[in-house]
Amino acid sequence: MNISLENLIDHSSLAHVDESRRFFATKQAAGGQQGPTNYEELQRARKNHSVRAEKSRATKFVARAGMKQVLVRVTRPSSGEPRAAYLDIHGGGFYMDSAARSDAHNARLADALGIAIVSVDYRLAPEQPWPAAPDDCETAALWTLENGPKVLGTERILIGGASAGANLVMTTLLRLRDRGIVSAITGAVLQFGAYDLSGLSPGGRRYAGEWFIEAYVGQVLDRTDPDISPLYGNVCGLPPTLLLVGTLDVLLEDNLAMAARLSAAGNDVDLRVFPEAMHGFTSHPTAMARAAMDGIEKWLSSRLD
Repeated sequence: MNISLENLIDHSSLAHVDESRRFFATKQAAGGQQGPTNYEELQRARKNHSVRAEKSRATKFVARAGMKQVLVRVTRPSSGEPRAAYLDIHGGGFYMDSAARSDAHNARLADALGIAIVSVDYRLAPEQPWPAAPDDCETAALWTLENGPKVLGTERILIGGASAGANLVMTTLLRLRDRGIVSAITGAVLQFGAYDLSGLSPGGRRYAGEWFIEAYVGQVLDRTDPDISPLYGNVCGLPPTLLLVGTLDVLLEDNLAMAARLSAAGNDVDLRVFPEAMHGFTSHPTAMARAAMDGIEKWLSSRLD
């Protein structure tokens, strides 16, 4: 079996390589993708990254499960009853962004697939470090599973996230699996996730010095805990999973390792690698991003057929 990186490339995206290369060259010239290196820089980044006041059809809910609660934003399709609910976990290095920043994207996805999106406003580091974020995502998942038929009009549940959000998707799935209820999830989408915050694996060592790790789990001695680094978890019995990552992403090796672990554990895994694509590429205004998002929508739709 030939498992070279070339064979993992999403060949439908090859036509977009030149445009993608030009886009990222321009982006790097303008400052690249560097994150904050201390709390003061984070505060400035948050101020510059604040959510613009735009019209949104998302409805706020307080999702409760047991003694815990978290705010979620629910976006329903503009017409018809939803045929599934999609639990969306935003990225941002565990320290940035909010559910509201995804409102426009989630509205498009809700209409394209006829599904309801439940976006989680989990607590952010460093003010609220681990395990606050996975606790909140688990709470949102339990609420969605319990209230799907009554509040959302559907029992079918999908889940997805990007970057830090993909890490939190995996920790949520592992928690649901340990509760014996993960079978209620019919599919998971993982976009360029960070799965080894311990820095002990080859992939994890490539980003071990990033400040977001200190902000999120600086107080934790053993960062191989699967609730932090799901690469080290027992990943048996998880739902079908789609993973996407670019060849220029610092997290490429981490994603290849996660896909291999999921596959070796007997899960249904679809891995798509995009040429000349850097971290976060699916959110950029490029044909490569549109091709990737079209693929995600088709894959999600296939889980509902």
